[in-house]
Parts: sequence; C-alpha cells; structure tokens
Amino acid sequence: MKPQQILIGGLVLVAAGLVSAIVLIPRLTPPRVLSGYVEGEPLYLAAPVSGSVTGLAVRRGDRVVAGQALFEIDPRQVSAQTTQAEAEVSAAAAAAQDVRRGLRPTELAVYDANIQAAEARLREATAALNRIAPLARQGIYARARLDDAQAAVDSSRAQLAAARRQRDSAALGGRAGQVEGADSRSLQANAALSAAQARLGDLSPRAPVSGLVEDVFFQTGEWVPANQPILAILPDDRIRLRFFVPQAALSAYRVGGTVRFACDGCAAGLSARISFISPRPEFTPPIIYSRESRNRLVYLVEAMPSARLNPGQPIDVQPLRPGT
Repeated sequence: MKPQQILIGGLVLVAAGLVSAIVLIPRLTPPRVLSGYVEGEPLYLAAPVSGSVTGLAVRRGDRVVAGQALFEIDPRQVSAQTTQAEAEVSAAAAAAQDVRRGLRPTELAVYDANIQAAEARLREATAALNRIAPLARQGIYARARLDDAQAAVDSSRAQLAAARRQRDSAALGGRAGQVEGADSRSLQANAALSAAQARLGDLSPRAPVSGLVEDVFFQTGEWVPANQPILAILPDDRIRLRFFVPQAALSAYRVGGTVRFACDGCAAGLSARISFISPRPEFTPPIIYSRESRNRLVYLVEAMPSARLNPGQPIDVQPLRPGT
C-alpha cells in the first residue's frame, strides 16, 4: 500500500472519530446549562364604552402602583345616563311611598260615591220588593215577578258590600298588587343606577396591580372603540422564566422547587421558584440554541424569578440532578 493511501485512510478515520465525538459526547454527558428566556404576560386595560381619551396619566415605561389613575374617557354621555338613572330612582321611590299611603281624600270620595249609588239601588230594589210581595201573595202578580224583585235586592246588597270592601281596602293602603309593582319598578331603577355608576367608574380605571406600563395604544384626543385596549401593564408578578428540561432529568424538578440561573448583565446568584411543569413533552424549540439539548425530548418548565427581569432576555439555568 502506498504511503499516500495510508495517510488518506488515517485522515478519514480521524475525521470519523471527530464527527462521532461531536454527535455522541453531548448525548452522553449531562448539559452544563439549560437555555431559556424571560417571558411577561401583560394586562390589557380598556373601557367598556366608546369615546375620546380626555386624560392620560401615564406614559410608556412608567412604573405604576396598584390603585393609581391611568386614563379617562369622556364622561359626559355616561354622566347624563347616571343623572337620568338617579331621577328615575327618586320617582320610583316616591311612587312606592305614595302607593303605601293609600288613597287621598279626593280619591276616597270616588269610592264613597260608589257606595252611595249602591245604597240607592238597594233601597229602590227593596221598595219594589215590598210593593210586589203582597200583590204576589194575593195572586195579582205572578210568582216569577216576585223572584225577579228578590233577585234585584240580593244583587244590590252584594254590590253594596263589594263597594264597601273596595273603599276599606283603598283607605288602608291594601293595594297589594300596586305596592308590589311599585317596589319592582323601584328595584329596577336602582339596578339601572348601579349599572350607570359602574360604567362611570370604568371610564377612569385604576391600575389593578403594580407593574410597568409596557405600551400605550391611544393618546389624548383620540377616539377609542368600546373594549379596545388603551394601554398594557406588565405586572411584577407575571414575569417568569421559561426553560426546557430533558426528559431524563425531569424527576429532579417539582413545583415549588428552586433553580439558579444567570443572564447577561444580571447580578450573581439569582434564583427562581418553579411554578409550572408541563405534563406533556415536546421537541426542543428551534429558538433555543443549545447543542447539548437539540433533538432531545424536553418538558417546558416555568419559574418565578426573585429579581425583576426584562421579557425576552435569554437565561442560563443550572440543571438539577435527580435525587437533589
């Protein structure tokens, strides 16, 4: 065999060994770090009604605390609705109170007139019965005419009793159906007022949590459709680490456990508490540039950092060993 052929064969063997080492050694040795990134979940704040932005109390990049004013939508339309609802509440309350007082003297006079008319009809029917009864007994009038006269007396007496009951019920304020209807209208008016007041409060919402104003989508003077986000807040407690753990090392991680990590320009010794471990495996995402973990089956893990970080920032997590 020629020396050149021996040299070429040796070079091929060396190259094959290098390729095998590059491919197999990362698979046989545990990763030095787990690659990941910082993710933030912003809150998008909007108003339930449309209108123009009349005030903007924050700018992009500002830090806000819970309860701080953020923006205001033109309140004139909702204020008018609130005023109308307040008037309807007052009217409904007055109507309910008036129903409970019963009828006024002028209204009771109508019932008294009905009673007097019923009494007059009863007197007239009784007089007719007294005239017809003796003649009917003598056979001058037929028995049917006497029965008709008696029926007229009975009917007049029943009408008089009904008129008196109506008058007594009205005088005592016993109009149960009207009272119930007035109470229902009062409840409806109060509900409409509460809804109007809630809408008025939604026009100038307060920050629900402390955090960073990530973006402002509308400026003062611009018209905003209903339920359209006006700004986004990144809460301090909604910033988390996301990294991927190989399936062989998953048993070392548990919710509530602690991991240590590092990032460019960050202080040393940072840690985070594990808050979520995905129940399903996945292939290593292409965004994670890690030779050690590429082409492996991994599990997503999320952890809450102890320090404030910027979303999108890459991190290196120190892997845990099973049994630790």
